[in-house]
Amino acid sequence: MAPAHTDAWPHSLMWHTQPAAEWKQGLPIGNGLLAGMILGLATKERTALNHERLWRGQFRSRTIEPVHERLDEIRRLFFEGKVLEASTLTNETLGGAGGMVAGSRPNRVDPYQPAGDLWVQPTHGPVGEYRRQLDLDSAVASVSYVADAVRYRREYFAHSGRPIMAIRLSAQGDKPFDGSIELSRVEDPDCEISSYAAGNALGFTGRFVEGIRFAIEARVFTDGQVSISEADKASARLAASEALILLSIAVDLDDGDPLPACRAQLDDAPANWDDLLAEHVSEHRKLYRRVRLEIGDDNRHIDTAERLERMRAGKSDDGMLALHANFGRYLLISSSRPGGLPANLQGKWNEDIAPPWDCDLHHDINLQMNYWPAEVCGMGELAEPLLDHVERSVPHGRVAAQKLYNCRGIWLPIQTDPWGRCTPESRGWDVWIGAAAWLAQHFWFRYEYSLDEAFLRTRAYPLFKEVAAFYEDYLVTDPRSGYLVPVPSQSPENPFVGGTEPVSLCVAAAMDIELIQDTLSHAIAAAEILDLDAELCEKWRNILAKLAPLQVGRHGQLQEWFEDYEEIEVGHRHLSHLYHLFPGDRFTPEDAPQLTRAARVALERRLSAGGGHSGWSRSWCVCCWARLAEGDLACEHLVRLLLDFATVSLLDLHPPKIFQIDGNFGATAGLCEMLLQSHRGAIRILPALPSSWKSGKVAGLKARGNFTVDIEWTGGKASNVRIVSHAGRPCTIACGQAPRRIVRDGLEVSFERLGDGRIRLATETGGVYELSW
Repeated sequence: MAPAHTDAWPHSLMWHTQPAAEWKQGLPIGNGLLAGMILGLATKERTALNHERLWRGQFRSRTIEPVHERLDEIRRLFFEGKVLEASTLTNETLGGAGGMVAGSRPNRVDPYQPAGDLWVQPTHGPVGEYRRQLDLDSAVASVSYVADAVRYRREYFAHSGRPIMAIRLSAQGDKPFDGSIELSRVEDPDCEISSYAAGNALGFTGRFVEGIRFAIEARVFTDGQVSISEADKASARLAASEALILLSIAVDLDDGDPLPACRAQLDDAPANWDDLLAEHVSEHRKLYRRVRLEIGDDNRHIDTAERLERMRAGKSDDGMLALHANFGRYLLISSSRPGGLPANLQGKWNEDIAPPWDCDLHHDINLQMNYWPAEVCGMGELAEPLLDHVERSVPHGRVAAQKLYNCRGIWLPIQTDPWGRCTPESRGWDVWIGAAAWLAQHFWFRYEYSLDEAFLRTRAYPLFKEVAAFYEDYLVTDPRSGYLVPVPSQSPENPFVGGTEPVSLCVAAAMDIELIQDTLSHAIAAAEILDLDAELCEKWRNILAKLAPLQVGRHGQLQEWFEDYEEIEVGHRHLSHLYHLFPGDRFTPEDAPQLTRAARVALERRLSAGGGHSGWSRSWCVCCWARLAEGDLACEHLVRLLLDFATVSLLDLHPPKIFQIDGNFGATAGLCEMLLQSHRGAIRILPALPSSWKSGKVAGLKARGNFTVDIEWTGGKASNVRIVSHAGRPCTIACGQAPRRIVRDGLEVSFERLGDGRIRLATETGGVYELSW
């Protein structure tokens, strides 16, 4: 039987009284492998279909020629102060042949592709009582309405444990559902389609000119009739009170026949809606119900579009912020699963054969932001596709490091696709040596949250050594200052006066310095934990000691570049030089008060000049304000993110109103940072609680050190905190005011008071500790 839905999970229902006006207003479903966008059209419904491995393969084997022989000349020019001349030569030599330069070729990153569309076209009169909704807790989307005194209903899910989608059509009234079902794909001269229909099955196979092939098949199970009109067309007529459609997609990257695999996936699935739904909901909730968020009123009785309009009119709705954060968790569950590919710029949802930025894997914020909520929301395994992507890139990354920069270790590009190729493709953008370091941060996150020493030994530390080896060779001594500096260097993706555009190159951009500090510090920490490479650690410490320092500029701001250049765009969308504030953790009032103040000034300057003008950029602002313990400002930016950069179905937007999923994930991470932080050796309880969130609850958040934390607050202060220790490590807790007592198994336990509301608690593996005030 289908599971009961009486135990409604809070802030987990969105619904609308109108169909989607365009694709990006649809309701997304997915299981990592398959994805569908449901528009909810009553007269001819379209479900846009995707498969995560369906990318064009024109440039699967792209590579590069050696070009590093000009590097010494480039550096000489930079050190002589000839920034524009040096930068122009750098772009021409190291930046690849594509991108912004007039007459250059397009980049060679292959685009992510739509698989096709499922069309359902009922035959009935005018529609009333329309409703489309997405239940995040069950991961089921539905559309219902009344026409000709018949209640029509369509329900959809991408099975959380099987490589299929399931759709149920039903009609309750005097007439059955009567209409057509069709599978098709947008017109594409580079893709040959062959359609078929027979018995209860319809589908098509597709082949791109490069040889990548795919197949889609839908099977219809019904209490009525299915009739095939044309065998060479993927369509059928249906007359029934209820019908189940099971759909599968398979991809073959090597010009083999994908249809047998597609059909085998359907053969393995029971043709029973209730059984499939029960399986699916159970598997989905194992992930989704790890976190329970209760902030503000649930307001699920008000349609989502109306709630947004009320907020625009000035009415507060903190429950919408909770719904938005839960939607981000839902999207990560739906677009990233172990063994699969990482979520791209649009997650796994794309309708275009030439999508914006190819739906690529962008390494200078976007891909990383996609995974910011994974660990803190207790879903660390969902980051596995990201880690796999990095490791898949290592072999060619070694080739790129040697051919581009004559360095050991690895170099990863600013943008790529799933093929693991590391080539500069965007002249004017792609001369950047920070991608590998930023991606390596997520390996450190995985260790910090799990304390999995086997992972540290076999996966994280080997990667840190690769990235560190590149910097060992790349850094040179600046003859003017005597510091070790990266050159050429950039602050993605920002220009300054006197430099090249759209991105300026320089000596020692702040972000590169921060990434080097982060990488070498993590490498040293990992080696010490594993008791390895003492001599190498000493080498890394010497590099850190000689590395160019971060600077405070003329406005009191953290300088974005080693020289205090005049900014062309003060309100630039990237906050690259604030990496140590977030997602890094070295800027704290306790550990680096002067640089933390300077980072705040830099953030304020960005925003006062119109910064944060994309969804993902605004999400980054939320995270930064949370780290600065500014709850009201973080909340203000969460609201602006929702009202200025989201569709009615809460999907994130990048100018000019392009769906880009990173802002959804960044918003979830930002809200979590407001409630719980755990960097620099301490768990911080409610570090950035807005003054308007007087009371609330959150359960299931994860803290570094492998702790699970539940928090309840009243009057703007923590009233009860529950900490589960999964590794038995000591726990330092910062909570404003030390708790009155801590109880484990009904017995009070002692703890050490450190001052400033901090305490230290010894824990045991599996211990559950209740803090009360």
